[in-house]
Amino acid sequence: MALTKEETTAVVGKFGANEKDTGNTKVQIALLTERIRQLTEHCKKFKKDKSSQRGLLILVGQRRRLLKYIQRKNIAEYRALIQELGLRK
Repeated sequence: MALTKEETTAVVGKFGANEKDTGNTKVQIALLTERIRQLTEHCKKFKKDKSSQRGLLILVGQRRRLLKYIQRKNIAEYRALIQELGLRK
């Protein structure tokens, strides 16, 4: 269920300044997005898994708070990130 080391490294490399830049807000949002996509597929397959559904809602809330933060700090960076991750259509 969790992201593999290779997936995490790929996301950090794409959104971070370097391969060890895991604390960057953009990297955190991208990692949460990948985890949310995995959990969404899991919840579609196992509809009665309520603990995973709760975990999914927690992750979505955490990502929403981080997106709100980055929106306040830099609106252009926020819009570029939304576009790149394909969150809003």
